[in-house]
Amino acid sequence: MNQASTAATPAAGKTRQPSPLSLFEFWPGWVFYTPVVLYWILMGLRHRDFSLPTAANPRIETGGLCGESKTSILDMAGDEARRWIAPYTTIVTGSTDDARAARMALEHAGLSLPVVLKPDIGCNGTGVKLIESPDDLALTLDQYPCGIRLVLQRLIPFEHEAGVFYIRHPDEAQGRITSLTYKEAPVLIGDGRSTVRQLIDADARTRLVPHLYLPRLGERVHDILPTGEPLRLVFAGNHCKGSIFRNGADDITPALVEQIDKIMQDVPDFHFGRIDLKFESIAALRRGSGFEIIEINGVGSEATHIWDSRTTLREAYATQFLHYRETFRIGAKKRKAGWRTSGAFTMLRYWRLQKRLLASYPLND
Repeated sequence: MNQASTAATPAAGKTRQPSPLSLFEFWPGWVFYTPVVLYWILMGLRHRDFSLPTAANPRIETGGLCGESKTSILDMAGDEARRWIAPYTTIVTGSTDDARAARMALEHAGLSLPVVLKPDIGCNGTGVKLIESPDDLALTLDQYPCGIRLVLQRLIPFEHEAGVFYIRHPDEAQGRITSLTYKEAPVLIGDGRSTVRQLIDADARTRLVPHLYLPRLGERVHDILPTGEPLRLVFAGNHCKGSIFRNGADDITPALVEQIDKIMQDVPDFHFGRIDLKFESIAALRRGSGFEIIEINGVGSEATHIWDSRTTLREAYATQFLHYRETFRIGAKKRKAGWRTSGAFTMLRYWRLQKRLLASYPLND
């Protein structure tokens, strides 16, 4: 397992292992989010508009709450912001030869394999695939139904991944970073005698949630990894898909805030959301350099440091309430400036669209 996930921390003069899972990390969604929904309803009653947060990013469908196109957000980026975004192109499945269409789209965009393939409308890493060869491309495209817009994005060469939460009120000259979260893939290390399944069962974290990894591994669970050989269990950087999240708040520096703000102010009327990126090193990230943006998420995104196993339930809800309160405050200011909200029925329509699409996507890598 990745050593960062099992490092000991001192407490009361003794060394103890931190919990491998948070108390609430894998609670059913309806259990964890019920207080959040109730808070949203209270804020909606107070502001007399349950869809007010959708005006926080008014140029994005539902403000990025649900059902929004990933590329429609990236396409809004100006010249400054675009320099920091990993190049991408799109195709729509259903042609007579999707693989050929994808190869042509990549060539036209100046891209080559490997690439990351993902649905243009989606969340939680569902349907995200790593494409390393033409055969991978053809086999993967066959797993999607017709009429699905897919994004083909250059595989960023940096190993590390993070989520940066950004907020800027319309009347503020500079935005701020309210959360920085490092995302780590669980990695097994072979010992030359244990099978992959045995290694999973022996690890303090993976043995508690084997269902997140076993379906992706298939027959590989019976393989014996050579001594020292690593096996990354998941590619998509999402906690509910098995990635490990670490709070990186201590690495939020003025230089990083300044650079992120410069980028996000070059996306028209964007005020609230999370930037997912890959970076070269923590030192470079602290300097506001050495990173590349994967995607930009709107008001439906979370400050993902809440999924750090050290975060308490009280801290998690305080973070959730703070951020959703900010969406209502920003939405109110944008509404006063003349922007319209989506309306509850539009929110519901996009949510149903997203739910239907997610059910049609293949298992992520």
